[in-house]
Amino acid sequence: MIDLIWNVNTLTRDLTVYLENQVKINLSGSGVGLSLVLGFGAAYICYYLNSVAKKPQLITGAATLSQFLQRYCPVVTETYYPTFWCWEARIQTLLRPFITAKPWVEYRNELIKTADGGHISLDWNDHDDNTLYPVPATRPTILILPGLTGTSKESYIVHMVKQSEILGYRCVVFNNRGVSGERLLTPRTYCAANTEDLETVISHVQKTFAEAPLMAAGVSMGGHRHVLEKLFDIDYILKAKTIREFDERFTSVMFGYKTIADYYRDASPYHKLKSIEIPILCLNALDDVFSPGHAIPLQSAKENPKVALLLTAHGGHIGFLEGIFPRWATYMDRVFKQFTQAVFEHKDELKNT
Repeated sequence: MIDLIWNVNTLTRDLTVYLENQVKINLSGSGVGLSLVLGFGAAYICYYLNSVAKKPQLITGAATLSQFLQRYCPVVTETYYPTFWCWEARIQTLLRPFITAKPWVEYRNELIKTADGGHISLDWNDHDDNTLYPVPATRPTILILPGLTGTSKESYIVHMVKQSEILGYRCVVFNNRGVSGERLLTPRTYCAANTEDLETVISHVQKTFAEAPLMAAGVSMGGHRHVLEKLFDIDYILKAKTIREFDERFTSVMFGYKTIADYYRDASPYHKLKSIEIPILCLNALDDVFSPGHAIPLQSAKENPKVALLLTAHGGHIGFLEGIFPRWATYMDRVFKQFTQAVFEHKDELKNT
């Protein structure tokens, strides 16, 4: 509480100096305007520090995993300060694609064939000129999985790639079928429950760099009409006004589910957390508009020693903006960088969790 009072007093003092020097407020010479601004400012600061800026909750199924994260990923114990002027969930979610910078990343594209006659587009960032891991055969590799309709060009993906470059790692981005400009060869895209394409990609990456350690990082969860309209009523599908209607008319039908409820049940991680055998860290904001706090399977996570959940009070969906001008790395990027480095550089300790 002492720290809070000190912060409020300091910020109030700075605001007073700024207003006295930069802002001319004159309400009949009474100073009422200045008092109002200072009052509202102090109240907002107090609210922000009390109710918005909070340490994340770290929920794990084993003390050893918790200790590993606290030792090598200090970000899990630090207070997350969302950008003070846009901390609300929907604002964070909507602003992130527009406000964050998109640094240049050089990719090498590769198309790999699938068993059903389709193909998958992979974008590689080999980082061959780095001095930390100069040997390509043993350079750590990160498989990055974009969200719904996302590709290797999304701002949140290129930031993850940039963080990986700093650490000297190789990245490969898995573009789901039909979203990155490649031609759709079969009437099939992707869904949250189907892992066949992901298994194909993992197998390919492991064969390509058999000696390199591999980890995956996924974020959240298009196609070409002339192929799909042979099996689906595209006009009817495109009239869907919600994600649920789209999944009911298209996704669940494409992958053979009897009902939308069957698809959502199969796609939900709720019943799958108990089967996870590789250490995993999941970052989720409790105010996420797509994955809200009440839907997070806390009890299931506590029952698996390989699972850790990092839950922030704010952040929205793939938002996690921080700083006054959140143009560059976000809180999510910092979590990604620290956990990735911990996995590759302390993997022997992680195996014992």
